[in-house]
Amino acid sequence: MCAGAFLSQAAPASAQGRLDAQYEASLSGIPVGKGSWTIEIGDDSFSAAAQGATAGLLKAFSGGSGSGASQGRIVNGALVSSAYTATTTTSKKSETIRLALVNGNIKEFSIEPEPPVDPDRIVVTDAHRKNVYDPMTGSMLRVPGTADLMSPDTCRTAAGIFDGRLRYDLKLDFKRMEMVKAERGYHGPAIVCSIYFTPVAGYIPDRPVIKYLASQRNIEIAFVPIAGTRVLVPFRLTIPTPFGPAMLEATSFVTTAAPPRVAKTQ
Repeated sequence: MCAGAFLSQAAPASAQGRLDAQYEASLSGIPVGKGSWTIEIGDDSFSAAAQGATAGLLKAFSGGSGSGASQGRIVNGALVSSAYTATTTTSKKSETIRLALVNGNIKEFSIEPEPPVDPDRIVVTDAHRKNVYDPMTGSMLRVPGTADLMSPDTCRTAAGIFDGRLRYDLKLDFKRMEMVKAERGYHGPAIVCSIYFTPVAGYIPDRPVIKYLASQRNIEIAFVPIAGTRVLVPFRLTIPTPFGPAMLEATSFVTTAAPPRVAKTQ
């Protein structure tokens, strides 16, 4: 699952787009967090940044915040990440993960502070860090060529993800089409995909949350397009839990297309 902007080989410049979105996380309908996501797609580069924090009742028990960013180049119409950073902070600790990528392979990665070695954790090998996406770039869908953006085939894809600690596979399949409406911004069709999680390495096999996610067959994600591009991004994510449905949904989803620019001739 990869993201990118359409690049015409014959044209001097390609379409560009920008997304400014606000999301709300809830558990059984109770708000537990809020966040924002900004994506910019230019002629030959892209950047994305997100931040969020716990809210409501959850904040009283485990206040926390996080931020993440991904950036890279646009190569043959696809987004190819070169750097990813994610920081999480709670009342107990703060952690920063950094990835450097070259052509889909992890060149360098670090976790600060360095976590203790757990003998039960399945080791991530060099092979596991090849042909992967960072979590942010990997959450966006790139529709190649001139095919219909909202076709069922858009959902029929898969990708390997490495987040600095865990290497896992995500497989998508078409579920349905529906209309979605943010409180501000986007109102239109969404393509809803089933999503299947398979842990590969970097995890502890007997962890209940890993077993639970791997066994789930009812996780779904609704994608909508960024104007001016051939990129679709999540509008809503729903995960069943023993405590009721966990949902991340856009409350504001403002997406704008920028006109193609004539290439600079110096």
